[in-house]
Amino acid sequence: MNQNSSSEELTKSKSFAVSNEKGTSDLLAWDPLFGPSLDSSSTSLTSSSSARPTTPLSVGTIVPPPRPASRPKLTSGKLSGINEIPRPFSPPVTSNTSPPPAAPLARAESSSSISSSASLSAANTPTVGVSRGPSPVSLGNQDTLPVAVAFTESVNAYFKGADPTKCIVKITGDMTISFPSGIIKVFTSNPSPAVLCFRVKNISRLEQILPNAQLVFSDPSQCDSNTKDFWMNMQAVTVYLKKLSEQNPAASYYNVDVLKYQVSSNGIQSTPLNLATYWKCSAGTTDLRVDYKYNPEAMVAPSVLSNIQVVVPVNGGVTNMQSLPPAIWNAEQMKAFWKLPGVSEKSENGGSGSLRAKFDLSEGPSKPTTLAVQFLSEGSTLSGVDIELVGTGYRLSLVKKRFATGRYLADC
Repeated sequence: MNQNSSSEELTKSKSFAVSNEKGTSDLLAWDPLFGPSLDSSSTSLTSSSSARPTTPLSVGTIVPPPRPASRPKLTSGKLSGINEIPRPFSPPVTSNTSPPPAAPLARAESSSSISSSASLSAANTPTVGVSRGPSPVSLGNQDTLPVAVAFTESVNAYFKGADPTKCIVKITGDMTISFPSGIIKVFTSNPSPAVLCFRVKNISRLEQILPNAQLVFSDPSQCDSNTKDFWMNMQAVTVYLKKLSEQNPAASYYNVDVLKYQVSSNGIQSTPLNLATYWKCSAGTTDLRVDYKYNPEAMVAPSVLSNIQVVVPVNGGVTNMQSLPPAIWNAEQMKAFWKLPGVSEKSENGGSGSLRAKFDLSEGPSKPTTLAVQFLSEGSTLSGVDIELVGTGYRLSLVKKRFATGRYLADC
């Protein structure tokens, strides 16, 4: 929102000469534009360069597991709200070379692992279906088989000035199961492996659940509003894991996308970090202020927001920048870049603060632009969703939870 009155003077600020230095963050090159909807076939701006074999469009002669044979009649309509660029189930293989692991779970037991990722965007986790290295397990048919699970959520938000009623929010999530490579031998040597059944809990805040229809079944008649049971088509899972193994025989584990879901939201109250921007533009200078506020009410269990990055494009021929806290100016891309430490309830002022900058111009005035923010949080989700295994034959070696920004934008 524009301010006609003079902006607050930057005290104790540091003057930075304009340079051609490029920022180290990929945010500096990110164009904050909304992408196509969930129904689009486009790939994510931050998607991994690696992929997995495509899940078969039809299971053909594959026999469903010995549970209720009817498949869920779920609609797959477009998720309303902010449009984002999603990652489809099981993207096609583009290379026979196994890339570095980029899935979101760190090693928990020697029997199962999903690697960690330093990416700031939830959109590109978990996209890698394999990892390098020998299989860490040697399993027998009578062993309890280990699997690991990851919940990864993406919060997308658009803030307009300081008006909270104009904030648009959409939160989506993915559930991924990681299988150790040694499990493939168990599945292929047993014509009827134990059916992997699981229960997703705390779903009262979910508006829509979309299982991977080629691999996962559920009972559409189940009426519990806070839990939902699923079971996997083990023959289809075995076929899929064998394809992954053929593409990457040295992998130690394989990740399978199981569910996608949308979390109910309530405007700005559902955003972990509230934003408001203020611009004052004149022929010779531009003053900018970005207010931010940590919002624990958006989280089931308040957690630290880490790796916070803010990028603001500024036009008008910037010749000098003064900022508080210090920012980096990228002259080639005409963007100011801030990187902040973790923010939580224990931070100064309860996690509230401001970013301020004054830009000297040679071709002013500037025009207010859209700024972009990224952050992540490990160890929790916004929805509070959880999982437990049902029946025998398997055990959970690890459950990993995280959420991160997708499109997180603010205008004046």
